[in-house]
Amino acid sequence: MIDLYYWTTPNGHKITVFLEEAGIPYRIVPVNIGKGEQFSGHFLAISPNNKIPAIVDNDPLDGKEPIPVFESGAILLYLAEKTGKFLPSETRAKYDALQWLFWQVGGLGPMAGQNHHFSQYAPEKIPYAIARYVKETNRLYGVLDKRLADREFIAGEYSIADMAIYPWIVPFDRQGQNLEDFPSLKRWFESVKARPAVKKAYEIASSINPSPTVDENSKKILFGQTAENIKSR
Repeated sequence: MIDLYYWTTPNGHKITVFLEEAGIPYRIVPVNIGKGEQFSGHFLAISPNNKIPAIVDNDPLDGKEPIPVFESGAILLYLAEKTGKFLPSETRAKYDALQWLFWQVGGLGPMAGQNHHFSQYAPEKIPYAIARYVKETNRLYGVLDKRLADREFIAGEYSIADMAIYPWIVPFDRQGQNLEDFPSLKRWFESVKARPAVKKAYEIASSINPSPTVDENSKKILFGQTAENIKSR
């Protein structure tokens, strides 16, 4: 059994998509990041960076004590290796998928995240910051569109690369992007969206957090933390 410490964010969706695709038994432990639950001592023991998602594998392959894993990319890699699913074993194909996983973790996620922050949440609308991240998100969409021009999925076969990237494309409107400008990306997006496991993952999200909002108090919790918030726990 996998315990999934989860909230309804793109990084959280990555893991529910994998677990649904792979058919692994799991239990969701909601961590409401808008209320500061990510700073509880229990959660910090599992995820020292106080970010969701995190997992605890209560039945690791070595048969020893449970294994905690934090960071969504590391979790996807762990689960893929544990199950032998959604990551090729052949070296070239494996690293083809992994480089796109890290592309999302190091590029698309952070840039789209800053896009969301400055365009949606920042108390002051700074034109330069908004333009900077909207344009960089647009560039990254272009990279992905070109990659998908001659293949069905990002690394050939459906893999953890697709699972990592898809949730960050879902809010394309909020990112100031138009999928009509990226026909190959749009075709891939619709294909992934139609998968039963993906639909199930987003249904789960809606049941846990049916009215996702970020109010002023949540903004203080999400965007106003310093090292003191970790030291004090």
